[in-house]
Amino acid sequence: MPRPRRRVERAHCARSTSLLKANIQKAKGLVATVSSDADNVYIILTARGLNPGLYIMARVVDEKAERNLLQAGANRVISPYHIGARKMAQAILRPAVTDFIELAVHRGGIELQIEEIPVRAPSRITDVPLRESGIRQELGLIIIAIQRASGEMLYNPPPEARIQVGDTLIAMGSPESLSKLEKMVGVAEM
Repeated sequence: MPRPRRRVERAHCARSTSLLKANIQKAKGLVATVSSDADNVYIILTARGLNPGLYIMARVVDEKAERNLLQAGANRVISPYHIGARKMAQAILRPAVTDFIELAVHRGGIELQIEEIPVRAPSRITDVPLRESGIRQELGLIIIAIQRASGEMLYNPPPEARIQVGDTLIAMGSPESLSKLEKMVGVAEM
C-alpha cells in the first residue's frame, strides 16, 4: 500500500529542515547513506538545490540505482557490498599486500598515511623534476601518483616528472612529513 502523500511531504520537509540546520549552504561535502536509494536521491536533489557546488558522495543499496543517484547530482556513488567483495578477493589473492595496507593505513600500527595533497601555490618544488624536489630525500615521502589538473593520472611518476600548480600529489609517509609537504605546496595557507 503506497504511503499517503501527506506523510511523504512531511518526511521530505523534515529532511530539508535537517539539511538547513546542518548549514548545507556552506558545506563542502555531503555523504548520503540512508538505507533507501530513493531517499538518498531525494537528499541529493535537495542538497544540490541548496548548494550547487557541494561535493556529494552517496551509498547505493541496489547497484541498478547508481545511475539515478548520479543523475540526481551525486559526484560519486559507492557500493559497500561491491567494495567488501573486492576487498575479500584481494585478501585471498594478495594477502601480504592486504595485511600491509590494513596495518599501515587502517589500524595505525605503523606511522604511515596516504594522502592527496593539492598543489595550490608555486614553491621550490614546482616546475622542477621530481628527483630534484627533495620530497623523497628530505621528507622521506613516496609519491605514488600525480594527478594533473586535466585529470590525467601519472602512477609511479618517473623521476623527470615535474610538479605543477593545480596537480594533486598522492603521497605516502609519516603524518609529520605529509604536513610539511602540504605547507610546502600551499595547502596550509587556505
